[in-house]
Amino acid sequence: MIRSMTGFGRCEAGDGTQKITVEIKSVNHRYQDITIKMPKKLNCFESAVRSLLKAYIQRGKLDIFIAYEDGAENKILLKYNKEIAKEYVKYMRQMAEDFALPLELDASKLCACPEVLLMEAQEIDQEQLWQLLEQAIKEAAEQFVDTRIREGEQLWKDLMGKLDQMSDYVDLIQQRAPQILTEYRRRLSDKMHELLGDTQIDESRLLTEVAIFADKICTDEEIVRLKSHINNMRDTFQMEGSVGKNLDFIAQEMNREANTILSKANDIEVSKIAINLRATIEKVREQVQNIE
Repeated sequence: MIRSMTGFGRCEAGDGTQKITVEIKSVNHRYQDITIKMPKKLNCFESAVRSLLKAYIQRGKLDIFIAYEDGAENKILLKYNKEIAKEYVKYMRQMAEDFALPLELDASKLCACPEVLLMEAQEIDQEQLWQLLEQAIKEAAEQFVDTRIREGEQLWKDLMGKLDQMSDYVDLIQQRAPQILTEYRRRLSDKMHELLGDTQIDESRLLTEVAIFADKICTDEEIVRLKSHINNMRDTFQMEGSVGKNLDFIAQEMNREANTILSKANDIEVSKIAINLRATIEKVREQVQNIE
């Protein structure tokens, strides 16, 4: 079943400390175009994110917005550097002895010395963070695909209706063809009688003129091809995967045949039908642009 190229999906995933929000939206595009906006802290996962998304999209301009919140982000680890503290104590005692100074040393003064106490931010568990990000992307992508499928169903219903309408137009043109020849022969015969009066009309000459006219306005080949294109488009709707490009090509070929019919039309009724046919094909072309 066909899928629309327009879709949206959103998901939040968290583990109590970290939370990741993923939003996915897409619009029409001839090819696959993925744009990702996320915090610098997650940039290391960009390649993995792209690979993951390619499993859900084949065509379309995809915009991914990823937000990251870390409840432990402001938690600082305080570390005691025992070796540095030993060095400070050693040299303080040495200085007191060298200069005959009183040694007033306690823990609070030692803590004030540089590098004795170190503050470090907690390290991020990359594997755990990726699992959280992957979960959020997959759930958002599944929602995104669901919306594409639902919109695709609506497109399919509308397009099938337009194909039925096109088939009716083609049948009307085909049915009108014998009438056009009959009317042309009658008009030509009346004109010859008007010009020649009671003179015997050359029936073979009349038939020759009708045959030349019939060949000039004949649209049998165009009608056969149009019917084939309509059936081909119906069959393509049932194919799996990305079919938008195929549908666009078929619609272009339909338009070509309709233009040829209109150019050959030497009849007001056929011209009206062909114009309506071409207008319907143009609507189909516009809609298949939105199919993946």
